[in-house]
Amino acid sequence: MDIQISAAPFSTKNMRIQDTRRSVKYHPTIWGDYFLVYTSNDILAHEEQERQRLKEEVKKLLVAAPDDSLYKLDLIDAIQRLGVGYHFEKEIEKSLKYIYETYHDTHNKQNNDLRNVALRFRLLRQQGYYVSCDVFNKFKDSQGKFEDSLISDVPGLLSLYEAAHFGVHGEEILEEALKFSATHLRSSIHQASNSLSRQVSDALEMPIHKTLTRLGVKKFLSIYQKSGDDVLLNFAKLDFNIVQKIHQKELSDITRWWKALDFGKKLSFARDRLVECYFWILCVYFEPQYYLARKILTKVIAMTSIIDDIYDVYGTLDELQLFTDAIERWDFSAMDQLPSYMKHFYKSLLDVYLEAEKDLEKIGKSYSVQYAIDEMKKLVRAYFKEAKWIYNGYVPTLEEYMNVTLVSSAYMMLSTTSLVGMGELVTKEAFD
Repeated sequence: MDIQISAAPFSTKNMRIQDTRRSVKYHPTIWGDYFLVYTSNDILAHEEQERQRLKEEVKKLLVAAPDDSLYKLDLIDAIQRLGVGYHFEKEIEKSLKYIYETYHDTHNKQNNDLRNVALRFRLLRQQGYYVSCDVFNKFKDSQGKFEDSLISDVPGLLSLYEAAHFGVHGEEILEEALKFSATHLRSSIHQASNSLSRQVSDALEMPIHKTLTRLGVKKFLSIYQKSGDDVLLNFAKLDFNIVQKIHQKELSDITRWWKALDFGKKLSFARDRLVECYFWILCVYFEPQYYLARKILTKVIAMTSIIDDIYDVYGTLDELQLFTDAIERWDFSAMDQLPSYMKHFYKSLLDVYLEAEKDLEKIGKSYSVQYAIDEMKKLVRAYFKEAKWIYNGYVPTLEEYMNVTLVSSAYMMLSTTSLVGMGELVTKEAFD
């Protein structure tokens, strides 16, 4: 919930500010009924058979490749960037674990290949393995600067540039590497081959570490098809289309739920950004197995957007007090105390969590919903605190502001809710 902090209090002369109702004109959703047409995600039998056949072929390539080879590193990188890494998580983890455990031996053998060293470094850090950035010291001259001979090695510079984005605070050599590689990559764009130039341009605009997986797949497909393995390429294309069908059907179902609530008419002051919410969730997890987590989180974010508008825009202070009390009670009977425009929304909000609880009960994970509810209550308390500041013309201290907005930013609520619905992957200990 964004608020504007003023150096001076609001003027409340000649009016009771708590009785005023603010308003903001949001543009309507641009999507209309667009996604309602995707009523089926039926995957043709021959498509699924072909996908499974190609998957096994790719698996053979991955398992057969020597773990200490550049080919293995390139194959893992391509699999992940093509968005099909979720099919081979165990195989990739096994390979990278071996590479990590033999890291220093391999590093000493191949210490002059910048592309190799940087690619290995990036893949390991992506996987959560900490490897020292000191491996890049060997590419510096006696003056402590990166060697001039690297300037003409565009593939090596590109690999270094991507690896440097996985640095942490205090790793100065990676900061230097990022600046060095970016500077010379910009100069190389018009000198490299068309394919390499395209990769450089894409990386400078959006490095791998900052790229949304599904959007990155579309870009990388066009690059990989020019020189990549045909089996992996065909598998990635087919998998992309199949997963897209799944997403379209999910969004169609969620859109029907949303339209049935009829918030566009009943809560005309609020934003309708359901599709944008779903797209945001795809950035968190696009893999088919997380369909339930996507459904829960999309619905919660869409409802949170309306709660934010109630507190930020429409509700009077008295109404917000009633709504906050109702959220604290978290009981359908609390609707009776709410103004008419809040009743339907309040019931719909509780229904979202009740539905999630029923879905998760089937897999013994219904307890996780309470953690999400508790975080929603904290969020609403923070929203109400900010609303009181505005209505009372109070300018908080920086400490007061930070304590409240760390909650009202909704990151903790969304992070907790994002874990609900992920099945066996998330344990009770993780929530605690």
